[in-house]
Amino acid sequence: MANEGIEIESGLVRLCIEVASENGESVDKWRRQRRTLERMPSHLAEALFHRLLRRRLLYPSLLEVFQHCIEDIDLKGEHLVDAEWMAYLGAFRHLRSLNIADCRAINSSALWAITGMTSLKEIDLSRCIRVTDAGIVHLLSIPNLEKLCVSETGLTADGITRISALKNLSMLDLGGLPVTDLALSSLQVLTKLAYLDLWGSKISNKGISVLEMFPKLSFLNLAWTNVTKLPNIPSLRCLNMSNCTIHSIFEVGNSEVKVPLLRKLLLTGATLVDVDEAFSHIETNYLSFLDLSQSLLDKFQFLAGMGSLEHLELSFSRMGDDSIELVAHVGANLRYLNLSNTRISSAGVEILAGHVPNLESLSLSQTAIDDVALSYISMMPSLKVINLSNTNIKGFNYSTSTELDRVPSLIALQNLKHLARLNLEDTQLKDASLYPLSTFQELNHLALKSDFLSDISLHNLSSIPKLNFLGIRGAVLTNAGLDSFRPSKMLETLDLRECWLLTQDAITSFQENYPQIELVHELAKAPSWDQSTYDRSTTSQGNAKTLQLRQKGKTLLTQHRFQKERFIDERLKYSREELLELQFSLLSCIPLEGSGVMLPKMLLK
Repeated sequence: MANEGIEIESGLVRLCIEVASENGESVDKWRRQRRTLERMPSHLAEALFHRLLRRRLLYPSLLEVFQHCIEDIDLKGEHLVDAEWMAYLGAFRHLRSLNIADCRAINSSALWAITGMTSLKEIDLSRCIRVTDAGIVHLLSIPNLEKLCVSETGLTADGITRISALKNLSMLDLGGLPVTDLALSSLQVLTKLAYLDLWGSKISNKGISVLEMFPKLSFLNLAWTNVTKLPNIPSLRCLNMSNCTIHSIFEVGNSEVKVPLLRKLLLTGATLVDVDEAFSHIETNYLSFLDLSQSLLDKFQFLAGMGSLEHLELSFSRMGDDSIELVAHVGANLRYLNLSNTRISSAGVEILAGHVPNLESLSLSQTAIDDVALSYISMMPSLKVINLSNTNIKGFNYSTSTELDRVPSLIALQNLKHLARLNLEDTQLKDASLYPLSTFQELNHLALKSDFLSDISLHNLSSIPKLNFLGIRGAVLTNAGLDSFRPSKMLETLDLRECWLLTQDAITSFQENYPQIELVHELAKAPSWDQSTYDRSTTSQGNAKTLQLRQKGKTLLTQHRFQKERFIDERLKYSREELLELQFSLLSCIPLEGSGVMLPKMLLK
C-alpha cells in the first residue's frame, strides 16, 4: 500500500507540474502565490523549474519566485542565460550547485552577482569562453566552494594561480587551459583535492612531480599532454593518459614505497614506447577498467595478470584471433568488452565462448564475423547488449549448399534470456531472416539498417512485447505499410530515417494517430506546406524525368489495387538512380486513397 501511495502521489505531482507549466497564462496565475512556492519542497520546485525551462516559459523575473526553495540549478547550454539571469540567481539563499556550462553569454562581470554566496558548493563554468581571470576574482569570495569546473574558458596561467585561495576545493577541472608547471605548483596548497583534470595543459615531466603533494588525489586526467612518466601517487585510483607518449606510468625508485592501486586506466590513442616498462609499476590485478582503444599495440601479454577486469575497451586496436585467448584468460569477471574495428573473426569469437560467463555488453561492430559467430555468442549467458553492426551477418546458416537447407542464424540468440539491446545495422539481413526476433521477450532496443528490409519486417517486429525503440533505417517501407502498422503499447521511438519512399502525408498521419511515439525521419519535423501552392510550384520547376517517375508510381499503385493480401515491393518499381531522383521529389503527389493495398491478416493480429 505504501508503494501504491507513492505512485499515486508522484502521478498527481506530475499532473500538477504539467498544468502549472502548460503555457504563459497558467504561469501568470500561480506566480502570484509566492508564499506557496516558498514552502514547496526543493525537489518539486526543481522539477517545475526545469519543466518551465524546457518549454521556454522561464524568464529572469520569474526566477525570484524560486529563490527560497531551489538548491540545484542546471542551465547548461542555455544561450539566453546572461548577466540579468545571474543577478536573480545571486539571491537564491539555499543554492548549492549551479551549472552554467556552455552558456556563451556569461562573462566575467556576470559572476559578480554570486559573490559571497555561502551556500554555493559547486559551480560549472566549462566552455564559458568569455569568463577570464577577472571572473575568478569574484569566485574567491565563495568560502565553501568544493567543486569548480573552468575547462575551456578564457583563463590564463595567472588566473589559474589565483584558484589556490579556494582551500576547500576537492574537485578542479582545468581541462584545455594553459596550465604551466608554475601554475600547477601554486595549487599544491589545495590539499583536499581528490579530482584534478589537466587535459591539454602545458605540464611537463618536471612540473608533474608536484602531484606527490596532493595526499587525497584519486582522479587525474593528463590526456593530450607532453607528460611521458608519472611520479608515484599512492592515492590515485583513476588515471587518463589518452593520446600521450608513455615511457612509464609510475616511477617507483624504492621497493618499500606503496604502489598505487589503480582501478581505472584510460590509454585511448596512447603510444606505449615499452609496454612492459609502462605496466611494470602497476598492480594490474586490481584494475577493473582498461581502455586501449585506438592503440597501436601488437602484443597483449600484459593482459594476463588482469583477472579483475570488468570493462575492457579494445576498439580500433590490433587485437586479432591470435591474441584473443589472452582476453579469454581474464574473462571471468568481464562485463563489458568492445572489439569493434579489430581483426577478430568468427574463429576468435569461438575462443571467447565459455570464458566470459558474466559478460553483459559485447561489441563486434566493423569486424569480419559472420553468421557462424552467433552460435558462439549464444554461449555467453549474461549478455544484455550486443552490437553486430557493419558485419558479414546475412541471417542464415546453411547445412548444405542448397537454399532449401538454410536455417535462420538469429535463432541462436534465443538462448540469451537477458538480451535487451541488439544492433544489426548495415548487415545483409533480409525479411525472412528476422522472424526469430519476434520471440525475444526481454528485447527493448532493436536497431536495423538495410535496403533488403520491407514492410514485412516492420509488422513482424511489432510483436516483440517490451520493445520501446525500433529502428528500421534505409528500408523499403511504403506508405501503405506504415499506415497499417500497429505498434506495440511499449513502443516509444520509431526510427525510419532514410526510408525514402515514405511521404510527408504518411509521416504526419502516423504522428497524429500515435502522438505518444517519437517518429524519427527526415520529414518528421518538416513544416506544414500549403499543398496546392506547393504542387503548382513543383510542377513548374520539376524536370521531365521526375514527372515521368511520378506517373510511373501512379500506374503501379493502380495495378496493385487488385492485388490483395500482398506487400508492395518498391524495389521492383525503380532502379537505384530513380530512387535517388525520387528522394528529392514530391511523392505525396501520388494518390494513395483507395489503393486497396492490404497486409496479410496474420501480420495485422
